[in-house]
Amino acid sequence: MTELDLQVKIGSLTLANPVMPASGAFGEDMEAVIDFNLLGAVVPKSITKHPRKGNATPRVCETAAGMMNSIGIQSKGIHYYLEHVIPYYRRYQTPLISSISADSIEEFVEMTAIIAGTEGVAALELNISCPNLKGNGAAFGMDAQLTRELIREVRQVTDKPLIAKLTPNVTSIQEIALAAEEGGADGLNVANTILAMAIDVHTRKPRIGNILGGLSGPAVKPIIVRMIYQVHQVSSLPIIGCGGVMNGEDAIEMILAGASAVQIGTASFVQPTAMLDILEEIKQYMVQYGITDIQSLVGQVAVGKHNLEGC
Repeated sequence: MTELDLQVKIGSLTLANPVMPASGAFGEDMEAVIDFNLLGAVVPKSITKHPRKGNATPRVCETAAGMMNSIGIQSKGIHYYLEHVIPYYRRYQTPLISSISADSIEEFVEMTAIIAGTEGVAALELNISCPNLKGNGAAFGMDAQLTRELIREVRQVTDKPLIAKLTPNVTSIQEIALAAEEGGADGLNVANTILAMAIDVHTRKPRIGNILGGLSGPAVKPIIVRMIYQVHQVSSLPIIGCGGVMNGEDAIEMILAGASAVQIGTASFVQPTAMLDILEEIKQYMVQYGITDIQSLVGQVAVGKHNLEGC
């Protein structure tokens, strides 16, 4: 059998394969059902500087083609992360990508300097989908100038790979992606959940305690595929596709649109072994079509003349 090359490069980081968990959909308890050493990377839940209780319950609800969540980045804080979470993942050969959430650029810089300097951290994912509490409360990733400034400032304190986790709740994700690239990012996560709302028609109350939540799952995949395609057209950075990958074909679809790797979230709630199942299905696809290098598929969707506005 021909050997398959599944390696992915993000800056100076090389992953053995393109499959990893989405932050917030993965934890230590999953070691009971999957071998973490078989993943391309591990991405624990986003860490904040100070402990947070998270949002009001209920925090999760099902939708017709996915799920909504509004956890509120429940966190035990950076000290717990340094003392317990990072040492736990050091036991595995799989690279640890630390996801950081912060309330200000200064806090992003401070946390990055501490976490990036800790043994066992291979790269950092900057969750710029969180609000800038020193600004007008809008997410960093909704403003190109803020995104550029944030990445540029963080870049000054570490040479480890930086992945900007973009929000899909923008008019032009290309503009934000370019700003992140100009700021010094090594990779782009496209994208976080899509802002949504669900109402219980019998109680007439929102089905999420925080009223609004983030939509994930199969319903968002065509939107994310479109965003990956658009970002790939304007940016040279490797893209991690995130949103609605439920099987190997979904992953291949994102790769053809321009992603170099994928993150798995909702699928793991449905089937805890989903990440490894998807990895095997990617391999089967490659064998079926005689593909030996996964990166030869990146951005290879066959398109003719098209209207990027979609109308």
